[in-house]
Amino acid sequence: MKNLKYASYGLVLLLFSSSFIVPAKRSAKVYVSNFENVLGTSLELKVFATSQQQADVAENAAMNKIAQLNKILSGYDASSEFSKWLNGEKKATKISPELFDVLSLFDKWRIQSNGALDASAEVVGKLWKDASKQNRQPSPQEIAAAVVTVKKQHWMLNKTNLTALRLDDAPLILNSFTKSYVINKACEAALAQAGVSAMVMNMGGDIVVRGTHTEQIQVSNPKADAENDAPISKLMISNKAIATSGNYRRGELVNGQWRSHIVDPRSGMPADKVISATVVADNATDAGALATAFNVLTPDESKSLAATVPHAEYMLITSEGKRVESKGWKAMEIPAAEQPEKVNMIADNSWDPNYELVIKLELREIEQIRVHSPYVAIWVVDKDKKPVRNIVLWYRKPKYLQDMGSWYDAYYSKLSDGDASISSTTSATRPAGRYTIKWDGKNDKGDLVKLGNYTLMIEVAREHGTHQLMSQDINFSKPVKPMVLEGNAEVNGVGIDYVKKN
Repeated sequence: MKNLKYASYGLVLLLFSSSFIVPAKRSAKVYVSNFENVLGTSLELKVFATSQQQADVAENAAMNKIAQLNKILSGYDASSEFSKWLNGEKKATKISPELFDVLSLFDKWRIQSNGALDASAEVVGKLWKDASKQNRQPSPQEIAAAVVTVKKQHWMLNKTNLTALRLDDAPLILNSFTKSYVINKACEAALAQAGVSAMVMNMGGDIVVRGTHTEQIQVSNPKADAENDAPISKLMISNKAIATSGNYRRGELVNGQWRSHIVDPRSGMPADKVISATVVADNATDAGALATAFNVLTPDESKSLAATVPHAEYMLITSEGKRVESKGWKAMEIPAAEQPEKVNMIADNSWDPNYELVIKLELREIEQIRVHSPYVAIWVVDKDKKPVRNIVLWYRKPKYLQDMGSWYDAYYSKLSDGDASISSTTSATRPAGRYTIKWDGKNDKGDLVKLGNYTLMIEVAREHGTHQLMSQDINFSKPVKPMVLEGNAEVNGVGIDYVKKN
């Protein structure tokens, strides 16, 4: 299979794709590509085009744009334009239009959010990271000094000649909405290609939907964050952008207490009142900026800020579990099923529905440009090696699924007859390659299985790469202890645990 790479969403849980159905007439089809470690997260592209060739051209245009903007805006690449400007002489320097755009947007949002968004929030973030390494909290004096630094002006822009003057040595990072800025530009580049009618781009949970397509978006539940957990909300989105920011995937353990990676640059403290904020807006940058700011602001402040952005809608989940929605949120939402989920027990010794098998999969990071995410299948077989449950399947091109020999033999015929629904998931950004999957003890019919001996199967293959098959026998009739599967060429490792549901 193939070692291509670049850009938060990645391995898409794409079950029963319509790409198996070849229409009689030449109409647009969806072509899906997945990449790992693009801007530190995962990327999913859905291109609606009339041929694979046109989709490949659009994909290439999008990936080239991402690579170009990364070389300009990255704060983690010492050779990027931003890094060189940041560490260069303090003089008015001619910069690219893209860097000028982003610095101007930070100036705008710093004012518009009343200081909740600030590129120099890195001053506070670095303070807390350094303190966590020493297993302590920053002192009040350190926090106060950091806030004083943040409140200073750090650069001066000249719009006439596109120059930027660095005014101090405060650490800066162009996070917040820069990822949204990048995916918006990449979508534009892809849509400009011949034969492309629509585009969906999901980078680490920030999604842009453009063209003649309406996408079903699942909003990740911050309290139940496995890839195949039920979403907290489902939306229908067309020609919009959606972004989610939250503290449930990344942060620091400081003196035994979890602290969010999102900090309030006004107070110098980690943000802890909101655990997830999802925003839908016409413009991707607006959605990304608001989602980040809403983690810092109070719900009332967020409502006021949202009112400054036309057509912006949002949903907040507070640390107490309260759900706060804008007036227009329900109009986008797919109503939840009114009936509770039916659980069928097939025997007295059925699986306890209060328990689940948690699988933590970490894919190996390959340091090359445009590394496609591996094809991954996870399923369960019984003691006679008969398929019980197809848990997830992540793939790019159906023609390569036969390389997943074990899964192909067990499930391909069922996949071919599946439904054609396609959806994306918006969530807080995850580190690249790390995924949590759950098995709820149900078989493919939705019935709880009997306790007994089962085998967890994990198959991983990469285009022009290697093929790996992993398995673990588990007897659920006895206490199940945590297990770890050793890594291989495609997988760093797998953690398995049988736990009570939260």
